[in-house]
Amino acid sequence: MRNREESDITRVPLAERMRPRKLEEFVGQKHLLGKGKALDLIVKSHFLPSLILWGPPGCGKTTLAYILASIFKYPFHPFSAVTSGIGELKSLFKRLEEEINRSVEDSKGKVIVFIDEIHRFNKAQQDAFLPYVERGVITLIGTTTLNPSFSIVSPLLSRMKVLILNPLETQDIIELLKRAIGDVERGYGGYNIRCEREVLGIIASYSEGDARTALNVLEMLVESERGKTKERVGEDSVIVLSRETLNELFQGRLPDYDRDGEAHYNLISALHKSIRGSDPDASLYWLARMLEGGEDPLYIARRLIRIATEDIGMADPGALNVAVSAKEAVHFLGMPEGDLALAEAVIYMATAPKSNAVYVAYREAREDARAHPVSPVPLYLRNPVTSLMKKAGYGRGYLYPHDYPNRVVNQRYFPEDVEEKEYYRPTAFGFEKKVMKRLEWWKKMRRGE
Repeated sequence: MRNREESDITRVPLAERMRPRKLEEFVGQKHLLGKGKALDLIVKSHFLPSLILWGPPGCGKTTLAYILASIFKYPFHPFSAVTSGIGELKSLFKRLEEEINRSVEDSKGKVIVFIDEIHRFNKAQQDAFLPYVERGVITLIGTTTLNPSFSIVSPLLSRMKVLILNPLETQDIIELLKRAIGDVERGYGGYNIRCEREVLGIIASYSEGDARTALNVLEMLVESERGKTKERVGEDSVIVLSRETLNELFQGRLPDYDRDGEAHYNLISALHKSIRGSDPDASLYWLARMLEGGEDPLYIARRLIRIATEDIGMADPGALNVAVSAKEAVHFLGMPEGDLALAEAVIYMATAPKSNAVYVAYREAREDARAHPVSPVPLYLRNPVTSLMKKAGYGRGYLYPHDYPNRVVNQRYFPEDVEEKEYYRPTAFGFEKKVMKRLEWWKKMRRGE
């Protein structure tokens, strides 16, 4: 067990101490780092292009820039758009260009200028980077939380490769937390720590894919428990990371479930069933429970889209548009601003007329499709796109509805070996009441009545 006072010589934040130093330590972003993916190909090519790393806070943008500099062994000049002026950068660019002119051509571009939060430079300031990137004086790596299409000037963006980073998955965050607890050199591995089962999952849910937030919470939790334990029984006792202390840190607003636990499924089930049961108030309560508990708002939005098709369907086709619009609003605004878009969608769907006719119809049609997977399309329903197909009878005998009164013809559309069935049986609620009348009228027209 290491001496506590010696381990506290530096008070560098845990998130900074635990920053990965090489790709093997990097967690998440498998869509970029997996074999044959963009970053894997860049490393293997031995050529580092100018990059824009676009993603939410705490997903690894800055860490990735430092790791790439280490891999390529390029001189690394970090700047923050918040604290650095454009004049300071121009001076660096000119000095680097003079050094290149005095040295061999092979040194071109082998200096990384890293700009954190590059979107904070205005368009005119960003234009200053352009000639140096274009002439290969520097390799520019910029990070941004904003869409580069709107935050980076087009001429500069066209000369850089954009890599999109995603929020870390819950399991990625838990892995980082476990690593911090066990790491003797940089984390809390020198302490006798015992962690209650739920704690790491709750921290991971709360962090919403932000590793920095998760590690900051863990640091506060450990230091708080250390202080209490030291006062109670001395230095060498077990430090228990408890739900109780975590609740104190969250000031009584502790999420009561993690996204991979049973409560996650129980709460989404309660929301779904409340909407299906046309209770807007209960629906709003379950929505608030999930959002306050740290649930991914886009997961809720996806479930609302499913509810719109499964439980409302053609009784109110507008419900699907509302659900999709809510998803787009959450994606565009983020949280917490996107919460009202979800609330509006929940209220709309809870108060909409209900029908599962689409759900039932598709299930029945799917069963028949699986039972007859290779039934041929009748020749008269096929398009004669070539002269040979036309000679073979494709399209012959097809009745074009627009050529007939009432735009209805008595024509079979099922395969010949599949029994004609009525899968879709509209209810008498909402818009489906009109659809039911329309279908009955078409039936009469086909029968010649």
